[in-house]
Amino acid sequence: MSVRTEHTRTQILSAALEMFSTRGYLGTSIRDIADVAGISSGNLYHQFPDKEQIFQTLLEEFWAKQLLPTNPLNTALAAGAFPDDIEALGRAARETVTLYKPYIALIYVDVVEFDGRHIRRFYSEMASRFQEFLDSRPDLVARLRPDVSPLSTIMVATRFLLYYYSVELVFRVPNHFGKSDDEALVDIAKLFSRAILKD
Repeated sequence: MSVRTEHTRTQILSAALEMFSTRGYLGTSIRDIADVAGISSGNLYHQFPDKEQIFQTLLEEFWAKQLLPTNPLNTALAAGAFPDDIEALGRAARETVTLYKPYIALIYVDVVEFDGRHIRRFYSEMASRFQEFLDSRPDLVARLRPDVSPLSTIMVATRFLLYYYSVELVFRVPNHFGKSDDEALVDIAKLFSRAILKD
């Protein structure tokens, strides 16, 4: 792929991300994307066969970013935030949502407008990815109470924290626990820690 072609493709995806995440899929036309990208519709069709392929490509980009070791949540997990420092895990979840807010909005667009068709594969593979992580870190598993499932525990903790910050940042509902973000995180961390860690 030439540099010029790659640049055009990047412009299209950037424009589409902005449009889809704020106006939805059906509320965005190919013409809208082309206009924001500063190219002709013909040039856009040269890169992508249709609008849905653009949407799918953006979601695939997001999935790839979620697997990077530099993703804040992955960095926190690798550093041992789970299970001993749920507050650090929460701060990493907040940073992750902040970094990828437009992409996260696409998940909700997919649920509403496509009945979740594009995101099923990602979520269906989630448990196996977490299990691989746990298998590589028996030291972390050893910190958990014997009567809790390590896999269920890490999935509930990370998914809950990501959802909490999605409400705060993507849905723009601040303090939805009736207290500041930092106060809520302290409470959440205490609840999780008391429920999952050995005495």
